Amino acid sequence: MNGDWLLRGRDGRLSVYFPSGDAVWCRAERAPGGPWGAPRPMGGDQRLYPGFSVGQGANGYGHLVAWRPTVKGESGLVHSTHYRPRLAAMDWQSIGHPSRKGDVTGTPAVAVDAAGRAHVFVRNRGRGVSMVAQKEKGGWDPWRDLKGRLVEDGLAAVTGESGCVEVYAAVPDGIVYWRQEEAGRPPVLQEALEAPVRPGTLAALATSPASTTLYYTDHSGDLCAWRPGGKPHALLPSAGPGPVAAVRCELDGHDCTLLAQRSASGRVAFAAYPTEDERAGAWWSESGPQLPVDATVALTTDEAGRVTAASLSPAGGRLLLARRKDEPGLALEAWSEV
Repeated sequence: MNGDWLLRGRDGRLSVYFPSGDAVWCRAERAPGGPWGAPRPMGGDQRLYPGFSVGQGANGYGHLVAWRPTVKGESGLVHSTHYRPRLAAMDWQSIGHPSRKGDVTGTPAVAVDAAGRAHVFVRNRGRGVSMVAQKEKGGWDPWRDLKGRLVEDGLAAVTGESGCVEVYAAVPDGIVYWRQEEAGRPPVLQEALEAPVRPGTLAALATSPASTTLYYTDHSGDLCAWRPGGKPHALLPSAGPGPVAAVRCELDGHDCTLLAQRSASGRVAFAAYPTEDERAGAWWSESGPQLPVDATVALTTDEAGRVTAASLSPAGGRLLLARRKDEPGLALEAWSEV
């Protein structure tokens, strides 16, 4: 799963998206803060490959993108919009292949601009990055090659507070970065960071009106934060493999960034620090039960603004949830299975 698979819809309900078999499924709250409904398949009767992505716009709509088989030895990308957690999603719609035709080239990444248009990024057959975007009045623009070389799988797409879309990619000697210079224009290559980056560990978050922050793990195992135009900061040792989950939230009246990751011990590790002030330091605190090896972690805020954490094991379908207590600090309620 790529992107924020735990979402808060425009009606305040939380929902989670996860793969099972050859489909993408969704579970959603029956009411904000209330009990959860049963899992439902998304997008109609369509066989999908593993490795889907989720993005969400300011309007609360979820955008799902996945690969499906087409003809023998070939695949194509499909897109579905989920307007509200308790409604059925739109049927999967073909959006083509970044190299016109061929097999799966990489896991897609999705970001949604201020106008609600989904932008889909994926590594192409030449190991560059290609993108396709929704038109303002429906339909899709043609695929566009953003160039790049030796791009690793695991792109991180994000929408800044300006509403413009950005995408980060790991390459053998560092990170490359594309950004829209204005809404509705294709992202362009901005700069490259020379840094030892572990592929598959990128996660991005909008952290101020002018900046997004990229989190990644370096070769020494440190979790680093980088904002284009500046130097990377080593925050703390990574708690475990893969990308972190990140969310901005208010903690005791301060704008903070909360990070979460499945730790090496199998529990969920949390770390918080003042947003964009990495020099303040951060440290991990573990919570909850030991999770299966395939479990992933996600963060959001609920309708009341409370931090909400979820862990999900796709193989077993086990969903655990914990919300912040109504008290100072970052104390969480007991984790519960839903």
